[in-house]
Amino acid sequence: MSRNHNSSDERPDRRRVLRLAGGSLALAALGVGAVGCREEDAVVGDGSETPAGRTPSKGAATEDGQAPKPLWTKSTSAQTYGDNDELVATAGVVIATGDPLTGLDAATGKERWSQEDGATPGAPLLLGNGTLYLASGMYDGTVRGYDPASGKETWRSHLGKEYRQPKPVAVDEKQVYVIAEVLEDDYSSHTNVIAALNSSTGKVAWKEQRDLGTRENGVHAVVQGRFLVYTDFKKNLTVRDTATGQQVWTQKTELTNWGFFAVHEGLVIIPQREKLQAFNLSDGTEKWSLETQKYTSFKAPAVLEDVLYVADSSTTLWAVDPQTGKEIWQSKSLADAEVQEPQQFVKAGSTLYAATDLDKQGGVHAIDAKTGNLLWTFNDKSGDYHSWLVATDGKHVFALHGEQLHALPA
Repeated sequence: MSRNHNSSDERPDRRRVLRLAGGSLALAALGVGAVGCREEDAVVGDGSETPAGRTPSKGAATEDGQAPKPLWTKSTSAQTYGDNDELVATAGVVIATGDPLTGLDAATGKERWSQEDGATPGAPLLLGNGTLYLASGMYDGTVRGYDPASGKETWRSHLGKEYRQPKPVAVDEKQVYVIAEVLEDDYSSHTNVIAALNSSTGKVAWKEQRDLGTRENGVHAVVQGRFLVYTDFKKNLTVRDTATGQQVWTQKTELTNWGFFAVHEGLVIIPQREKLQAFNLSDGTEKWSLETQKYTSFKAPAVLEDVLYVADSSTTLWAVDPQTGKEIWQSKSLADAEVQEPQQFVKAGSTLYAATDLDKQGGVHAIDAKTGNLLWTFNDKSGDYHSWLVATDGKHVFALHGEQLHALPA
């Protein structure tokens, strides 16, 4: 089911605008309340949609080829803006951004811990070194890390009282990278800094002021080796040296990039309308590019087990060698089934699980990772307008839709 260029650009705009709004203003506009976790709901009915004529054999499908029923379903306090890092699974718990921030047992859905004012809407749940790093809602420059299994604070850093609401954006074995507003004497802010904090001691390793006009929101970052890579709302793709904070290179992207790119073995891979381009992290030179059909846009790429997966707005699904850009396979099974193209991928075993931006004809798709064939689609049929988000711990697949969190067998 082909779609023209304009329609493919219109769909993400609503979600992106919500993220741009942020905080209480967006919550008021959306009517999303900050409600706590309630008692475990009854498991939803079949809630599945599988195209006729398909015979799924993977991804925990039922005998008749339908999506599996949820192992459990919980109502949560989720306050999401459609970003992939608002739902995480680790250390036997699954955590969806919200207030209160709650860690649920992955196997049963029962609450393990709850923390008031734990998550900042629109900020990532950042995992690294066995720690959950959260954006601070405070104005004192403090950054905190928590044990994801217990919710207890295990790490703290102080960027400085002249910085407001530091947001962790990336983490490696040595450092946590944050962006924070610089406070003026009248408590207004017109600039922001990017900084590295030692992940053991919490000490500030370096701070670099970003250009005037850049924003502290909307930054998506990944660390690989000595390179910190990030995009922002100003159409910038920037690489910094992790040891010094100095900018290695930067360039403009064709679109305002909303954070969707992949990094793999010295390359950053970014969608730009009809092109998917790979640039060397060391100097920004183009390594390869891949083109889809005219008036079609590539969506968010993901590299999983050395294969790059990406969909385009004509609902074609691609598997690509991330080092060369050579096509491994191309699948039209989503288009044939007339379902929504995905924006996010995770993998468990030989099955891809892909979450869609919109609910209509969407949900969480189970896809054969070797062929691209659609196995089944899970949808709770709630009609909620929020994007679907997906995460996995290898044993379960967690699907978040609005305030409903479903656990499916992987």
